[in-house]
Amino acid sequence: MSLFEIGRVCLKIAGRDAGRKCVVVESAGEGYVVVDGSTRRKKVNVKHLEPLSQMLDLKGKASHDVVKKAFEKLGLPVWDTKSKKPAARPKKQKVKKQAPVVQEKKTSKPKKAKKEVKAEEAVEAPMEA
Repeated sequence: MSLFEIGRVCLKIAGRDAGRKCVVVESAGEGYVVVDGSTRRKKVNVKHLEPLSQMLDLKGKASHDVVKKAFEKLGLPVWDTKSKKPAARPKKQKVKKQAPVVQEKKTSKPKKAKKEVKAEEAVEAPMEA
């Protein structure tokens, strides 16, 4: 019998979840187990676990709900995952094609005719020096 068999309550001694209680859910190869409980459900090195004397009656690969019920019977807190909901993507607005607006040309005031200065009149002006 292994020290870290399914149902063994342990204490995490390393990592982000250090100091929290967990239970072995399944064996994941030599030196590794999958734990769940007050920690995140994760594959962990057995060197990072301290086995406790408590055992829970669990079957192999027990779901999180089963582990949660067992932990609540013992009065231990349970890690609840809060899945993040992706933010709603703003919908692309369709560009409305508008009919080209025909603007009427504004009628401007009739331009005043410039007075034509005749060359003869310009010459007749006396030059005083």
